[in-house]
Amino acid sequence: MLSRLAHRITRSQRAWLKRRLIQRFMSHFGISLADARLRNPDAYVSFNHFFTRALVPSARPIDPDTDALISPVDGAVSQAGASQEGRLIQAKGIRYSAAELLGLDAVGLGAFLGGEFATLYLSPKDYHRIHMPMDGKLISMSFQPGRLFSVNPTTVAGIPRVFSRNERLNLFFETAVGPFALVLVGAIFVGSIETRWTGVVTPPHGQRAWQKRMDTPVSVAKGEEIGRFNMGSTVILLAGAGGVQWSSQLQPLAPLRMGQRIGTLGRD
Repeated sequence: MLSRLAHRITRSQRAWLKRRLIQRFMSHFGISLADARLRNPDAYVSFNHFFTRALVPSARPIDPDTDALISPVDGAVSQAGASQEGRLIQAKGIRYSAAELLGLDAVGLGAFLGGEFATLYLSPKDYHRIHMPMDGKLISMSFQPGRLFSVNPTTVAGIPRVFSRNERLNLFFETAVGPFALVLVGAIFVGSIETRWTGVVTPPHGQRAWQKRMDTPVSVAKGEEIGRFNMGSTVILLAGAGGVQWSSQLQPLAPLRMGQRIGTLGRD
């Protein structure tokens, strides 16, 4: 109910409402529009238009090295490391199933066993567009229905399996280093996930699980925009064995900017 209400309010085009929301949000989080394509707050038709604002290209330079894996978002590291027996670290002392997260059976998960993962948290103040971490081809996607728990650090440390219990969209890619997945996790007040291929996925909430295989794999270049969150949430990256090696700077709570190098591609 709260997420549905937030969805309506943040998309209202009533000038007085969207102006007040934008002004208070900018003041509370210390947000500057210096890097935004639209630098006048009144140019945004709704709060959500402001929240998912586009940036000028020079604001987020893409690491040009061909072996660089880049951060797909602005945010902070939650956890990163190797998956162990098909389980990922949610927080200290809490692990959860990669198969449940991705909606895969044991056969489907096989491509990711022994691989690496990274969980990146987007707070409300962050840039909320999602970009491709490396060159790849989108081969399929799936939607997993679920709850809309908060995914802030306190909740993640206290609610077991929160990422696999929340609704989420999984994007599966073929890359030069093997299989790669991006998981877009919904959360309270997010209420909406969208991609360039599907448009808005949620709302409505309470959908049944679905999956779609692309008729023809879709090539996506490193740094290309692939989707956005309409409020803060989490992106989880998963690669197969030997696919990537994380940068030593990829430690919990480390801040990230889209386009910066977070790892090195591992296969020739």
